[in-house]
Amino acid sequence: MFTGIVEESGRIESITPQLRSIRLTVASKLCGRTVKKGGSLAVNGCCLTVIGIKRRRDRFFLEFDLLEETWRKTNFQYLVVGRLVNLERPLRAGGEFGGHFVTGHIDGLGKIVRWEQIGRDWVLDVSIPKELAKYVVYKGSVAVDGISLTVAEVLQDGFRIWIIPHTYEITALKDRAVGEFVNVECDIIGKYVEKFVVTYTNRV
Repeated sequence: MFTGIVEESGRIESITPQLRSIRLTVASKLCGRTVKKGGSLAVNGCCLTVIGIKRRRDRFFLEFDLLEETWRKTNFQYLVVGRLVNLERPLRAGGEFGGHFVTGHIDGLGKIVRWEQIGRDWVLDVSIPKELAKYVVYKGSVAVDGISLTVAEVLQDGFRIWIIPHTYEITALKDRAVGEFVNVECDIIGKYVEKFVVTYTNRV
């Protein structure tokens, strides 16, 4: 379980096809200090298992094996060596809960259709598939590339987010542009509510 409070931007060091997977290596300075082999790490909001750790000076090189399905359903397929990704370690028991419940299971891809600075802040418009739109509500939460964000406006085919300078600087959003894809995870509470309502309705 994660909270969507990104700890740092990591950099993709390599993407290497394997026999049964795709090996992803990400450079980290902060998260690599405490993460262990076999542990979990959210990379662009996707919960991945650390299968290897190497260290060179002040940087840690974290290795992950991606299944073909993970590659196909996330924006990893569009990223290349040198691009930034958001990193977050799992929530510890008793840890500060600053965002919202983020599982690390991506619901689908969103596309950036507007990304510009307005005054000191930034405005981000993301278009999403119709099947995800029902989970997006005004002032509700949504995870974009693993970042816990508040929906400022529900659009006809997506949503609008306002980004403060701190979020812009600490996350990989500064490395994104209009036309690029982002990982989207909708609030799990909405999914449970839908499930309960549908189940109850079918029983009545």
